[in-house]
Amino acid sequence: MKKLPIGMSTLADIINGGYVYVDKTPYIQPMVESGKYYFLSRPRRFGKSLLVDTLHQLFAGNEALFEGLHIHPLWDWLVRYPVIRISFGSGVPRNRVDLEKNIQRQLRRNRQQLGLASLEQEDTVSGGFVDLIQQAAEHYGQPVVVLVDEYDKPMLDNIANDAIAAEMRDGLRDFYSVIKDNDADIRFAFLTGVSKFSKVSIFSGLNNLNDISMDTRYSALCGYTQTELERDFAEHLQGADFPEIRAWYNGYKWLGDSVYNPFDILLFIDKNREYLPYWFSTGTPTFLVEILKARHFHLPDLEAIKMGANALEAFDIGKIELVALLFQTGYLTIKNKETTFGGQPEYTLGYPNREVRYSLNQHLLERYLLNGSQERHSVYKALLNNDFTALERRFRTLFDEIPYQNHTRNRLADYEGYYASVMYAFLCSLGIDTRAEESSSKGRVDMALRFTLPDGQKQVYIFEFKMVEGSEGNGSAMAQIKQNDYAAPYRDGQHRIFLIGMEFSQQVRNMVGFEWEEDCNV
Repeated sequence: MKKLPIGMSTLADIINGGYVYVDKTPYIQPMVESGKYYFLSRPRRFGKSLLVDTLHQLFAGNEALFEGLHIHPLWDWLVRYPVIRISFGSGVPRNRVDLEKNIQRQLRRNRQQLGLASLEQEDTVSGGFVDLIQQAAEHYGQPVVVLVDEYDKPMLDNIANDAIAAEMRDGLRDFYSVIKDNDADIRFAFLTGVSKFSKVSIFSGLNNLNDISMDTRYSALCGYTQTELERDFAEHLQGADFPEIRAWYNGYKWLGDSVYNPFDILLFIDKNREYLPYWFSTGTPTFLVEILKARHFHLPDLEAIKMGANALEAFDIGKIELVALLFQTGYLTIKNKETTFGGQPEYTLGYPNREVRYSLNQHLLERYLLNGSQERHSVYKALLNNDFTALERRFRTLFDEIPYQNHTRNRLADYEGYYASVMYAFLCSLGIDTRAEESSSKGRVDMALRFTLPDGQKQVYIFEFKMVEGSEGNGSAMAQIKQNDYAAPYRDGQHRIFLIGMEFSQQVRNMVGFEWEEDCNV
């Protein structure tokens, strides 16, 4: 049985070490033969570095590594190209001087690896890059291949500070502009990273890049498709519950085939198939946490967000669209694509899978509550027992945990949407199927909770939230549930349905009304 390549990003180590390798050369072969300049955006730990290394070994002509792979009989192994490889994966530059030192260090290393003489005197970063490209092409008699991994990390590491991030952007823009200016000496260029900054901001000097991030032909260039998973990991997944695995870890989609995050599925197999948030637990990027804390966002909207292509695909420093950032970092994915009357695409975004849905909301609870996690077990137990007295008590305790400053500094705290966000994040963090604002012919349900009891009985809890004046509830939440017959879509003869009206007061800063009853209509 082949070994699992957990955390590995070097093709030679995987092939020579007896590890599973999922052949991505069926996607690589048409790309390298039909074009010259490419850009790819994918979330962290999606195999981007392994892809870069595979391209490196291919153009360097290391034929032995590709024997048995799709591209082997289709590639001219007699031609070898000099490869220049740059990565910003390590280190955190805090100013442009740090960035330029990093780049110069990498340029020197590339010169050594290509067997080129050292420069007598270091030039500017852009000048040193030009010299490297031209000398490598002349020395080898072939145009060079330029590969850039983590192209955006210096900016993302400083995204909370616009001034420093702008320094990084300007320095990288000058560096990347060299690629276009030396077109005659370049055979192929490939840049990849997590985010997609606008071409105007970072690639203004490299405006001939072919962005394949949303190209259906390359949707599975990184990540594992369902077919690849079942084929290449068959020995490791004998008797596996594939529908459950798919619900937990598949679902990342860029208009083509949906894929698994490789890090997730490799650890899932390695840890005896235990369903845990492996990818999410590697750490939510600091820059994303800072932006989420600074923005007021209605969390139930994350279930289904509509975005135009322009707003979704790119952003710039100081003008970061939160939804676009969540999409590019992997916390949201494309669920559907429609064409507007103007012919422009519009996308519906949502969580890719159960892992992200559960983990992100658990993580975001820290924004709302002091010790909300302590209530999770008690609420879960009350749900399983249909103990509404305990449920009311636990919910009141939950909202007592909202820090005072969240009320005084958060405009959303004046609205039912704020409390809906708290409830939504909390219930999602339980791992229960929580649906927000599901539409019916009578209107939109604030929240519907679906779960199955240990005895197999299926249940639906329908929630409605209302803001009221004063210190007591007035029954308006329950009245709206009944008036609009929100229970109608769930009457399938298989579910017990419970209606729950919750009312909140801005003055009391807590829940002041809680009503429930079972829907007995047939």
